Amino acid sequence: CQLFGYVGIEAVLDQMKIKTMKTGFEFNIMVVGQSGLGKSTMVNTLFKSKVSRKASQPGQEERIPKTVQLQSVTHVIEEKGVKMKLTVTDTPGFGDQINNENCWDPIIKYINEQYERYLREEIVITRKRKIPDTRVHGCVYFVPPTGHWLRPLDLEFMRRLSRIVNVVPVIAKADTLTLEERAEFKQRIQEDLKTHAISVYPQEDFDQDLDDRALNDRIREKIPFAVVGADQEHQVN
Repeated sequence: CQLFGYVGIEAVLDQMKIKTMKTGFEFNIMVVGQSGLGKSTMVNTLFKSKVSRKASQPGQEERIPKTVQLQSVTHVIEEKGVKMKLTVTDTPGFGDQINNENCWDPIIKYINEQYERYLREEIVITRKRKIPDTRVHGCVYFVPPTGHWLRPLDLEFMRRLSRIVNVVPVIAKADTLTLEERAEFKQRIQEDLKTHAISVYPQEDFDQDLDDRALNDRIREKIPFAVVGADQEHQVN
């Protein structure tokens, strides 16, 4: 019998690549922050397409929900033959009320439910060939660009959520700060995170070797990321 190609250990990488390209990837991201911080715009900018939840009709004001609601939108994005099933979970109503006590409970409940759903599928005897992955892989938390310290709401949310999901804090609408204000605000946030023992992604516990630690240390120095998003193009002159 003639083989289809070279057989050897180094061929395993090509086989894995072909198999993975066929099945595609799944990525579930959650965005959390007050209304008006540009969460939907940032996600659309990040993936260069309208992947966030649908905005309200032009001329109509978007009503702020009385409690925190979770809305998920799923898209299949393809780039250069690589397919990715992207799920964006938005949390309208978070931090918008006068009394924001326990406003993180619906978010924690949702994340834990996805873990339990995946685990139930995994432990059955006749499990599916490909288990649908609805677990939240990353939570992007939008911090208002106040230039001051983190609010108690920000600290409490990140402290609770960092135990169950990868939290990535970002400074929303960072173009409203000068470079000096941005650098000072970043430093204050880093001090707050260290003081309150909040572990954000990438966590130091997961550094497997010296190369990983060196790379992750460089990333940790830049946290929180200062982000600016725009989904409209304006031509001047």
